[in-house]
Amino acid sequence: MGKKGDRTKQIIKARALGLFARKGFKDVTMKDVCEATGLSRGGLYLHYGSTGEIFTEIVDDLMNAQRDEFGDKIARGMSAKEILLQVLERYKNEMADTQGSLSVAIYEFFGAGNAGRNNALLRQYRKSREMWRQLLEYGIRRGEFRPVAIDAAFDLIVFSYQGVRMYGALMDVDERTPGHIVSLIETLLLPGGKE
Repeated sequence: MGKKGDRTKQIIKARALGLFARKGFKDVTMKDVCEATGLSRGGLYLHYGSTGEIFTEIVDDLMNAQRDEFGDKIARGMSAKEILLQVLERYKNEMADTQGSLSVAIYEFFGAGNAGRNNALLRQYRKSREMWRQLLEYGIRRGEFRPVAIDAAFDLIVFSYQGVRMYGALMDVDERTPGHIVSLIETLLLPGGKE
């Protein structure tokens, strides 16, 4: 596919992402995607055969963008504390953004009865765990982080973040909650706190 086809796929994914964030996975149809993109059914099916294909690419793109977020910064010698504070600020903003969350769609897509899809989610989870392990070990080694149980710290960070994203898509979450979580993680990891 040429540059025009690649641009069209990017437009499809961008518009579909908004649909999935608002409606979840199971309630988005190819007709919805056609309406959101202005493409005919034939035009859409030229690029994607199903909403599952579109969603899979969206999730892969998001995971690939985050995959080596820490590794590049660590290789440049960036402070572990600075890396942590940047990602926690992003997490805080994402937790507060209840309209932009794909958590419900991800849950629906990777839910029960999709063993093959669950393997893909598990692979992404393992990549995330390895990325966080790298950052936490780096920060501990440099004396910027407290010596914590790395697996426990990862569980706290990721499941708190994902839990708020999921609940925020389903109900009103106190606007202070993202700040509380980030502050607790900073207290757990940073010997002198944020300052």
